[in-house]
Amino acid sequence: MAQASNCESCMYYEYNEEYECYECGINLDEDEMMQFLSNSCQRCAHFKFGDEYSIVRKQI
Repeated sequence: MAQASNCESCMYYEYNEEYECYECGINLDEDEMMQFLSNSCQRCAHFKFGDEYSIVRKQI
């Protein structure tokens, strides 16, 4: 089930140091990638809320 999403609060939204930009860490298909690149994705099936604290807790 797709849910309302904001890429900046998704745990899969990662910074790519090589390209110096943020990108989705999920292996998106062609249609999903077009939505991501055009910023028209209102509902993402892969969205998972994450913040720095929840990610760090998993690493401990």
